[in-house]
Amino acid sequence: MDKYSSYKDSGFIWMGKIPSHWSLLKSKFLWRESFNTSATGTEDLLSVSQYDGVTLANGSRSESLIGYKVVEENNLVINIMLAWMGGLGVSAYNGLVSPAYCVYKLQGNNNPKYMHYLYKTPMYLAEFARHSTGVIPSRWRMYTNDFGQILTLIPPQMEQDAIVAYLDAATAKIDEAIAQQQRMIDLLNERKQIVINNAVTRGVSSCITYRESGYDWIGVIPSHWEIRKLKYYVTPSREKAYKALPYIGLENIESHTGKFILTDSEYDINQSLLCNKNDVIFGKLRPYLAKAYLCDRNYCCSNEFVVMRDTPVPKFLQYVLLSTYFVNKVDASTYGAKMPRADIDYILNLPIAIPPVNEQGEIVRSLNEQFSIIDKMIAPKAKLLSLLQERKQIIINDVVTGKVKVF
Repeated sequence: MDKYSSYKDSGFIWMGKIPSHWSLLKSKFLWRESFNTSATGTEDLLSVSQYDGVTLANGSRSESLIGYKVVEENNLVINIMLAWMGGLGVSAYNGLVSPAYCVYKLQGNNNPKYMHYLYKTPMYLAEFARHSTGVIPSRWRMYTNDFGQILTLIPPQMEQDAIVAYLDAATAKIDEAIAQQQRMIDLLNERKQIVINNAVTRGVSSCITYRESGYDWIGVIPSHWEIRKLKYYVTPSREKAYKALPYIGLENIESHTGKFILTDSEYDINQSLLCNKNDVIFGKLRPYLAKAYLCDRNYCCSNEFVVMRDTPVPKFLQYVLLSTYFVNKVDASTYGAKMPRADIDYILNLPIAIPPVNEQGEIVRSLNEQFSIIDKMIAPKAKLLSLLQERKQIIINDVVTGKVKVF
């Protein structure tokens, strides 16, 4: 690809060199915050994702959307808590977002889609982090005054339009390939969920007679299994962490799989719980994400987890907590519109199906073997997906920052 004929020093290390005829403008002169709210709450609810930007929400957990902020097409919506992680985007829809979000209208003759591409680059996410305030990353906020001080890179409008047209076409092809890989991964993960649910409610042996569990959301279970409340199968713990240990936050657990994700999470030891090796923890905040982890060593964890210990086969318990029958029942009990969470006592009083200890071990071995096969099928698709996403980001970054010319 071609480069621009000449470049100039932007004057900022994080920005580097830019095309000589491009300009920089503080965002406060480019965006005007909108405070319009809904009087009826009948508009479409929108969500803001760090991956997909602004999209139509699947539904609301709030009884009323009256007072939610009005979003118009081409408005910029920022989740002030997740701006530094990409929780923002220019909306292609009219609708409503949480009152906790910031909504902005673009001023002047500029292309909002160009700004959408620009603000999603690693360079700008780093700037959003630098302009966010808070003690630890999980509490960082980027307020309007902070956002207003960030310099926005602005090409002439005709070039903005050309850049958007190029990127829309180039990324559409990559997005199609990404979606295809993601669909195959999703189908394989759905298969894992089905396998888990069947194993922890019906076992893995073919020579079993069944009986009604007494709970329609559990269904039939092997005749020799017990139904017992979770609190009688485990020892719940709210023991406070007494010293600095490796930390587990909700962001460290992959949804639905129970895998650990290494991040540079910071935490307040005074708000952390102790979880020992072989404890199983379950996230009560947004429980539909199914964040259940079997501790492989001693940790301190977020107090948004329920800590459970003294169970004979901890891995079996983790599989129960990842099952759709358990997760869906917990999720149905949540309270709080913006940050839905489940009550600890409710979780611990839920009945679960419990086989004999030796059979728990058989179930774990069977699931581990099946997941090993499925994970080998997922691995190459996940690698290709990562490469496609990386390629897409490189293209966007090079074009919107003027490293290459596309018209």
